[in-house]
Amino acid sequence: MTSRELNPWAWWTWALGIAAAASLITNPLAVALVYAVLCLVVAERRSNSPWAKAFGMYLWVAGFIVIFRISMYVVVGAKRGEVSLFHLPGVHMPEWAAGINLLGTVYAEGLTQAGLDGLRLGAIIVACGAANSVANPKQMVRSLPAALGEVGTAMVIALSLAPQLAESVVRVRQARELRGDDSTGLRNVPSLIVPVLQDALDGALKLASSMDARGYGRRAMVSARRRRVNATASFVGLSALCIGAYLLLGAEVSPLLNLGVLAGGCVLVLVALKLQGQRTITTRYRRQPWRFPEWITASSGILVLGAVLVTQATDPLSLRMPNFPLAVPGVPWLVLGALVVAVAPAFLTPRQPIAQRSTRILQEAQT
Repeated sequence: MTSRELNPWAWWTWALGIAAAASLITNPLAVALVYAVLCLVVAERRSNSPWAKAFGMYLWVAGFIVIFRISMYVVVGAKRGEVSLFHLPGVHMPEWAAGINLLGTVYAEGLTQAGLDGLRLGAIIVACGAANSVANPKQMVRSLPAALGEVGTAMVIALSLAPQLAESVVRVRQARELRGDDSTGLRNVPSLIVPVLQDALDGALKLASSMDARGYGRRAMVSARRRRVNATASFVGLSALCIGAYLLLGAEVSPLLNLGVLAGGCVLVLVALKLQGQRTITTRYRRQPWRFPEWITASSGILVLGAVLVTQATDPLSLRMPNFPLAVPGVPWLVLGALVVAVAPAFLTPRQPIAQRSTRILQEAQT
């Protein structure tokens, strides 16, 4: 299979589907399989680009969340359960502090629940990190409508922050090792912060200069009447979407009225985007294709979310870990099967192309 970059929206659909499914699961078997699927696909399909090197950072963040969640339970969590693990001296806070009890007896039920909640939140972060590691953020901007170009660029810059910081840390460490400084540990962190921040600032200035040189942000001339029509359509469309969502979620009104308001809001927003796109001067050289591998990738992520929703409606207890009292959880066979299918992008999609610059640097280092 010829190597090429997949459409980034296929990767993000896959990752967001898994993330949404993970937010509804506390079954340890299913959560562990979510982590395994994400790590396997990233290991098989990430490239050597800068944004692909930060996946380990997301795993560290997920681990920190689990440890922090467990620590907060031990310190200020509600201590209740039947299986006592150990006892710490308790401190009862005064009434102005809401009568919180610090420390005290730690129970297996609460500790298990805290750990699974941390794993669930960590799975969501790792899923977003997986998409950020395998999807090309530059292609995301190119595939957006012209009216959303500025929003997409801001989103890509925000998503690229973690990979760029990771790359800056690697560069600073390599520079220090070349100078003979190989110190490690927590005492080494303060001396890394200033060079890393300076490197990030230099990168931001270079990005701003390149965007200005390419004429980013310049607008085409349109009449005042068209600007007023665009502003009115945007305001009315967004207002209709908000009202329709409120009626759909909380008000006892006819469903036809709810859907009508939502449909009208969507139409007005699409009209506003079309008019706004005529003001934006953009050059599109090549559109990112959407072929069979993209369908496989996006469909596998949506399949996982659909399996979780079906299981939640038919057998919700199998998605949760019974904590009070502790018991062996059920096996959500439908969800596990969908997660196995979600590994398909690791084998049925083309490999990411290798950057020529990185290949040349590697060859020079070997010689």
